[in-house]
Amino acid sequence: MDATKILIIEDDITLNKQIAALLKDRGFDVHQCHDGNQGLVTALRERFDLILLDVLLPNLNGFSLLSQLRKRKQTPVIMVTACGAEQERIKGYSNGADDYMPKPFSFVEMMLRIEALLRRSLNVKSNEVTRNSIVVDEITLDRRNLKANFAGKALDLTSTQFKLLWVLLENQNEVLSKPLLYQTVLERSFSRYDR
Repeated sequence: MDATKILIIEDDITLNKQIAALLKDRGFDVHQCHDGNQGLVTALRERFDLILLDVLLPNLNGFSLLSQLRKRKQTPVIMVTACGAEQERIKGYSNGADDYMPKPFSFVEMMLRIEALLRRSLNVKSNEVTRNSIVVDEITLDRRNLKANFAGKALDLTSTQFKLLWVLLENQNEVLSKPLLYQTVLERSFSRYDR
């Protein structure tokens, strides 16, 4: 099976390189563009499984690029921007964005969002996602059978509890936000009315 193809359209060369290196280390096939026109041509010419798209790009901004892309392709797109204002997020979603990440962001969160979007949109699993078991100290999780054990004793967990434990163990020593956990475990956005 071919590696999952991701296109990064980001004019910050340093950030573009950092994201590309991280994704390549995870086994993704990564292509990079640094301006809007080049990004649009590349996105239309080739097939990608996901696009990371900066909003503020030279020659053609991310919103215009996304509008033109959506006329011909439905490739999943995560918008990346230095401005996380609500109006800008609404504009991105209205133009067809699948997710939104304000800068600065943690690379752990970025990977979780990418993996969650790939799972939902294409049922394509990255090397991280295809792992079927986790063992941490005395806890053992078996994703194939949704079974959890602690010190050799079976734990009775709901599927949501199992997913939550899986995400927490996969990201040990990282602080994960409540909205991120809602998105990765429940696969829905966090509402301010959620408890």
